[in-house]
Amino acid sequence: MNARRLWEENQDLARRSLEHPFVQGIASGALARSRFAYYVGQDAFFLEAFARAYALALAKSPDRDGFYAFMTLLDGVLKELTLHQGYAERWGIGLTPQPSAATRAYTDFLLAVTAVEPVGHIAAAMAPCMRLYAYLGQALRPGLNPDSPYREWVETYSSDEFESLALTLEGLLDRYGGEEARLRAHYRWAMTLEWRFFDAAWREEA
Repeated sequence: MNARRLWEENQDLARRSLEHPFVQGIASGALARSRFAYYVGQDAFFLEAFARAYALALAKSPDRDGFYAFMTLLDGVLKELTLHQGYAERWGIGLTPQPSAATRAYTDFLLAVTAVEPVGHIAAAMAPCMRLYAYLGQALRPGLNPDSPYREWVETYSSDEFESLALTLEGLLDRYGGEEARLRAHYRWAMTLEWRFFDAAWREEA
């Protein structure tokens, strides 16, 4: 069971996320500022948990290559947080919100997997976030409204640098693998939680 096959098996959820009005509103610029501000705060909370998951995976890595790969990925998340800090400074967004139910469900899932399961299973739980965001950025880029206030979001996730990080994590998933049913379940649930995360931001749910 490799990363490409897992991604292909979850194309329905990938398309559902791409078609979500929240995601489409980022590219068009039509998304209400309040919804994007809500998302930025929630995503900052999520990314801190994502960074912790990478750190735990790094500690569990059974070889040097995995250790350094997870270190690179952890550095990528910290750079990603600077995007949110930029929005926060420009628009007065708080980056320490009370997490919504959708956010907490996702972070609890990631940290639970990372705490007790092997590295391959951790990669299966984390890879959907990276691959989905790369997919969304690349899909949105051709139709991006250059005047969208969220243009930087699309440019970040459609970049070669972000694609390289997604491929690095997928390479770790392929390298370490694990129990097939578990890999499938983790990947599918993470994809589901991604859609719920966007939907909660669209609704600005507490």
